[in-house]
Amino acid sequence: MVLELFCSGDSLFPGGVGNTQGDAERFTSLIIDVEAKLFNELPDETWVYPGHGSDTALGKERPNVSEWRARGW
Repeated sequence: MVLELFCSGDSLFPGGVGNTQGDAERFTSLIIDVEAKLFNELPDETWVYPGHGSDTALGKERPNVSEWRARGW
């Protein structure tokens, strides 16, 4: 079994992407990057360690991306 780990800094947290201070343009840029560079490239088993707070796995967060887009944060 290969365990994949990823340190996401402040880009991905349990429940959403990083804080973009309510700036719609910054949010759009960040979520596009997170989808392209994480969700589209790494398997569900990849464990994510944010810059602070709790850790998570891509498989746990992936189903929520459309909800994050809809809420805009």
